[in-house]
Amino acid sequence: MAKRETIVHWFRKGLRIHDNPALTVAVDKVRANPAKYCLRPIFVLDPGIRKWLRVGPNRWRFLQQTLANLDENLRSINSRLYVVRGNPVEVFPKLFADWNVSLLTYEHDIEPYAVKRDSTVEEQARKHRVEVHIEKSHTIFDPEAIVKKNGGKPPLTYQRYATLASACKIPQPLPVPQKLPAQATAPEEDEEERKNPSCYDPPTMEELEVEEASMGRCKFPGGESEALRRMNEILSRKAWVCKFEKPNTSPNSLEPSTTVLSPYLKFGCLSVRLFYSRIAETIKGQKHSQPPVSLIGQIMWREFYYCVAAVTPNYDKMVGNSICTQIDWDTNKDHLEAWTHGRTGYPFIDAIMRQLRQEGWIHHLARHAVACFLTRGDLWISWEEGQRVFEELLLDADWALNAGNWMWLSASAFFHQYFRVYSPVAFGKKTDPEGKFIKKYVPELARFPAGIIYEPWKANLETQKKLGCIIGKDYPNRIVVHEDISKVNIQRMSAAYKRNKAQKDGGTEEDDSVSSGSGGTPGKKRPSSTGSTAKGKAAPKKRKIEATIEKFLKKK
Repeated sequence: MAKRETIVHWFRKGLRIHDNPALTVAVDKVRANPAKYCLRPIFVLDPGIRKWLRVGPNRWRFLQQTLANLDENLRSINSRLYVVRGNPVEVFPKLFADWNVSLLTYEHDIEPYAVKRDSTVEEQARKHRVEVHIEKSHTIFDPEAIVKKNGGKPPLTYQRYATLASACKIPQPLPVPQKLPAQATAPEEDEEERKNPSCYDPPTMEELEVEEASMGRCKFPGGESEALRRMNEILSRKAWVCKFEKPNTSPNSLEPSTTVLSPYLKFGCLSVRLFYSRIAETIKGQKHSQPPVSLIGQIMWREFYYCVAAVTPNYDKMVGNSICTQIDWDTNKDHLEAWTHGRTGYPFIDAIMRQLRQEGWIHHLARHAVACFLTRGDLWISWEEGQRVFEELLLDADWALNAGNWMWLSASAFFHQYFRVYSPVAFGKKTDPEGKFIKKYVPELARFPAGIIYEPWKANLETQKKLGCIIGKDYPNRIVVHEDISKVNIQRMSAAYKRNKAQKDGGTEEDDSVSSGSGGTPGKKRPSSTGSTAKGKAAPKKRKIEATIEKFLKKK
């Protein structure tokens, strides 16, 4: 009897069985002819990935839980997950041959690493006469289709993106695939399985080299089942869903004031198409909030960033990124280290960064505060450094959203009102005047009262001793004085914007102090701007911007 052909579905993101078009194609083909085909759904775990990918213990735990849950859910349709160890471009040629593979299905991915990897695997499949079927389901709308509607360029504002998307059909989510017949559930064992029957089992925390005993409580378990449970629980609060407005949620509540579904969308444990359709059902016929601040609006922000990221070279970098303002950021390892580990001397900022390290998640507005502080607000350190830290520590570290939000918050792209700076003191007080959030994550200050917990340096030494925390000894002195440095940085941003404008106008202003990181050529004097007429036209706008900055500084 001839060996059956194997249909392989390759899980990467999209770690779910509901609304998974590529998986459904694979299952349906096997169901149609179980005597000819068998199914092997795989996840390729590359041991070498730890050498270059920044992943903290919380995200490894989330992935481990997700893969274990995916295996359980696949078994509910009479299949299982095969976790293959190795580099995808090295393991696929062997799998194609050993398993007699005739079809490979997977979900499209826009990340540069994935694009390069997938291109290689597709070429390998062609050489082995394996058909490849790719579906786009990690976003609601196809980024390339949106770009095509926009004349071949990415829409660079949320409003423009929303206008283009409104003319597109919204795909309906697919149900969980039907169960496979018993005949199709037992592929022939390969040599590896005969040697070790558990060789394709999901990884343990030990295999991922994560010491779970040293980690805190798992607040956000990974997996499709938890994603669906969490979504259903949230949508059961109909009034809350209808009234939801992101700016009115709290960045420093002791329990999340938002959905915390972002990690599940990042890993694809939850289909964004299903989430969108369920929200639409919930708010139908009701008075409800509107995009961009509503829950639907939050999904559209994700779609927007994915669209821009898909077609922008060097999207996660400043240099070579056509949409990113070139800024002469400083390098300060001590300040970066203090920010990263929550030791800036600003309790609100430090509490957020410590929560991030402990739990793997922080509120979106809390991300605003710490990102502004690191970049244009206080420390004048590149957004790329902050992006790297978030990439390591966030459960929902998503390449397109992470880079997009960092560019926005550093006023490098998308958002340009650089003179609007988050206060590391006043912003947190608005929603937590007593400082309960600070007391939880910065326990050194637990005895400080509401009046000074956001500014502990204002307490005299005697008071500090009574409260059990001496500033500069038990808790660090603030590394910068916000009231002073923020004004300096606004002027630096103004200068950076002028340089970038001059370059785009066809010349550059003379500025010997600009580093090569700002787009200049090191060691060369910048040519002066040309075109007096262009300068004349820009003068009123320039004066208006400078007047706005001056007015803002006076308020501060």
